[in-house]
Amino acid sequence: MNARDWHADRAASWTAARDAEAVRGARLSRWRLATFLGGIALAWWGIDRGAVALVAGGIGLLGAFAALVVVHARVIDARDRAETARDVNAQALARIARDWRVLAQVPPPPALDFDAHPYARDLDLFGHASLTTYLGPGATGSGTSLLSAWLLTPADQATVRERQDAVRELAARREWREALTTEGRLGPIDAAELQAFLAWIERGDVASRPWLRVIVLVLTACIISLIAAQLAGITRDSWWLLPMTIGIVLSFGRARRTYAVFDRVSIGDRALRRYAAMLDHASRDRWSSPALTRLQAVIRSGGAAPAAIRRIARLGEWSELRTGAALLHFPIQAITLWDFHVLFAIERWRARCGSHVRKWIEALAEVDALSVLGAVADHEPDWAMPAVDLAHASVRATAIGHPLIAADRRVTNDVTVGPPGSLLLVTGSNMSGKSTLLRAIGLNIVLAEAGAPVCAAAFSMPPASLYTSIRVQDSLELGLSYFMAALARLKAIVDAAERRRDRSRPLVYLLDEVLQGTNSVERGIAVRAVARHLLDAGAIGAMTTHDLALAGEEPLASAATLVHFTEHVAPDGTMSFDYRLRGGLATSRNALRLMQLIGIDPK
Repeated sequence: MNARDWHADRAASWTAARDAEAVRGARLSRWRLATFLGGIALAWWGIDRGAVALVAGGIGLLGAFAALVVVHARVIDARDRAETARDVNAQALARIARDWRVLAQVPPPPALDFDAHPYARDLDLFGHASLTTYLGPGATGSGTSLLSAWLLTPADQATVRERQDAVRELAARREWREALTTEGRLGPIDAAELQAFLAWIERGDVASRPWLRVIVLVLTACIISLIAAQLAGITRDSWWLLPMTIGIVLSFGRARRTYAVFDRVSIGDRALRRYAAMLDHASRDRWSSPALTRLQAVIRSGGAAPAAIRRIARLGEWSELRTGAALLHFPIQAITLWDFHVLFAIERWRARCGSHVRKWIEALAEVDALSVLGAVADHEPDWAMPAVDLAHASVRATAIGHPLIAADRRVTNDVTVGPPGSLLLVTGSNMSGKSTLLRAIGLNIVLAEAGAPVCAAAFSMPPASLYTSIRVQDSLELGLSYFMAALARLKAIVDAAERRRDRSRPLVYLLDEVLQGTNSVERGIAVRAVARHLLDAGAIGAMTTHDLALAGEEPLASAATLVHFTEHVAPDGTMSFDYRLRGGLATSRNALRLMQLIGIDPK
């Protein structure tokens, strides 16, 4: 079954499961109300009548109510899981169809400077109808952030191959990926809270000292034993009030430090339990790819990660007694010094597991990011796994297409960019597909160097540093005109090429209509100068232009491989584009014809 049909079938199954659990939950809710009211009424009537049997019946109904509460909670959880899984599959269907109205956007990293990054803005990595929107969020916030980092920073050759092996293995594990994503969506953790939690775990400070533990244990033993002695009639005096008073004073004195620890741990017991489930999910299966085997070993290091995370989740839940059951907190704390015992348990857990948690979370994030790329390989079986190797001097693609365009509208072309000493010069009329081709090349390079499959039948390239100048913007904040912003971007590209002149990792550039904001004479001089610098530095790349005369001037005349797009004009004067790349220089222009089509007479 192909991915589209599988996700549609799963979405329907989960919808049916959700509806069934909702009906069951409504029925249980009515039974809960009936047993609670019935139990209270029966017990009250029994007490009023002095009928032990009625009181016992009321207590039995209240016991049934308590059991129904537990069962109802499980039904609610099952309903939520079914609804979340349904949404996961619905999002997958929207991703396959490129239905941008449905897909959720992935926010860019807070530290990302779009103006400084060599390609993030030009290639639509973030935002509506972007690459990250297509890929979608992972199961965890850290996995989503890691995948964004992979797209923004190309990996080395060995890392790319390792990720590719893992992606191939995960592509075939649809139910496994669905379960991981569903668990993550059920209990998300705010990224800032997670980082604060991890930072606290790794700090060396402690909120308690050995003397405090001794005092608390002695006080607790004294309070409970003295209360028991009074109840047993051994003593008639309330001696337990003395240690209880000391305990209350100690509780207030240590409250700020104790609750500061509780606030760090209480990032959501539900979310932590989901992390435990995801860690269990990742560590339980047998993997064959080196990356997944390595990550599984990390998750299994330092003890059982799932059990450890469940333990801290449970302790976090216990620490919330002061807020979740405020009326009961004071008497329980006064008698048992509850908060101190929870604090001691947390710090014992921290000493035993604290040094491993970040490694577990980071390993899970990497598994999560690989799972997202595995979904791409599953959803797009016709896409190729690229060959990223220093043995390749050029970027070569067979049937390359724009990955963000739906398959039924996508037009593909064969493209070669390189080797050093050459450049691809793309000409053509307005709207013919020149900028789309550059973005298709750029996005597929980004996917290839992240370890993902690419939108092509075959694709090879050297490990490269990508730089683009496609969507240059002026800046009111910095006082930069469009022309100065374009110059700044070109200088960054030329400087980067010069720095890589003697390195094994070449620079790949994609330049769209260089310096189109100036006159044709000066633009021609500037384009030739930029091209000369890039060719001399050994960079490889593609450039688009409307200025056909540039192709006949050096250094482009001897270094450029010429390709072009064109339009078709119908007898009634309407134009259409097939977006097919052809060899040679463009022979047509359409600016005046386009003006006529929108009702402006150019004469």
